[in-house]
Amino acid sequence: MKEIVDHLPRLRRYARALTGDAAASEDLVQDTVERALARLDLFRPGSRLDAWLLSVMHNLFISQLRRDARLPQEDSADELADELPVRGTQTDALELRDLDRALARLPSAQREVLLLISLEEFTYEEAAHILGVPVGTVMSRLARAREKLRAILAGADTPSAPQSVMHLKVVK
Repeated sequence: MKEIVDHLPRLRRYARALTGDAAASEDLVQDTVERALARLDLFRPGSRLDAWLLSVMHNLFISQLRRDARLPQEDSADELADELPVRGTQTDALELRDLDRALARLPSAQREVLLLISLEEFTYEEAAHILGVPVGTVMSRLARAREKLRAILAGADTPSAPQSVMHLKVVK
């Protein structure tokens, strides 16, 4: 319909004022023209076509706003994800190596309990059964293992130098 084409510049201006975005305004104009052509039978002859088209556009715009308010905002989630801090992973291999070395320095009884509980996620009772020791022993070994591991990783527990040989005097 040629009369609708004559009103496109006005529709574009109004759409741009409503949306504030060139691409969104073009979409709104296209949706408006599509709806107007589909419902041309609702237009009352003798009334102003431009007013009717602007009404159709306004109602479409409000409907889109309501629809967008109900839908999860993908763009805002993406923007939010861009702002979230991300932990650097450059030192992961070094930290893993340090942990492996620290675990190797634990006494085997403590290392076994620590690995069964922390890595394999066994309960204290299950670990006690596996190792054949009382639950209290598992708990105390685990506590000592964690304490020693913390000290090793913090650098507080350095390998001790060979102890000097004590000279004992033999008494007869």
